[in-house]
Amino acid sequence: MAAPALRDELLEMMRADQVERTGDGLPPGTKLPPIQDGARATRLKEIIAEYGWPTHDLVGRDGGTAAWLIAQHADFDVAFQQQAVELIQPAVEAAQADPTELAYLTDRVAVNLGEPQTYGSQIRCREGVPAPATPIIEPERVDEVRASVGLGTLDDYYQELAMMCADEAADGQQPAD
Repeated sequence: MAAPALRDELLEMMRADQVERTGDGLPPGTKLPPIQDGARATRLKEIIAEYGWPTHDLVGRDGGTAAWLIAQHADFDVAFQQQAVELIQPAVEAAQADPTELAYLTDRVAVNLGEPQTYGSQIRCREGVPAPATPIIEPERVDEVRASVGLGTLDDYYQELAMMCADEAADGQQPAD
């Protein structure tokens, strides 16, 4: 790994992202801190300007995942998310980024633009049941398309999310993407 300090910074940003969304690691009863997606996206843009997309060789697999998660949560800046997709694509082709992460971000951009998604990875809980956030481009081929990037079947994915949706329906919440 060429940039261990950069990896550490990305991992810390990912840790903060998850604490802000889930409270993981906070003492029970602690109020969640405000979500700072904007600051993290700004820093990731600076990193990209200096290094390009944070690849496995540059920051390790976990550092690359952290960069992807920051882009994934930058819903307020779809142009940046689109740029990230364009940067991740060649990294995936060079085995320097995770194809499943590219799939999730590709779908996230589509949903944010109100367009159909390719992999069906972006869901909304509707009446306690997972459903695609926007239609799927080729629903009859979605499992084949998902398998091509290492994702399981859509039915298996929905089964994984069913409990979360049921819990949120019982609590009257929407999922935190």
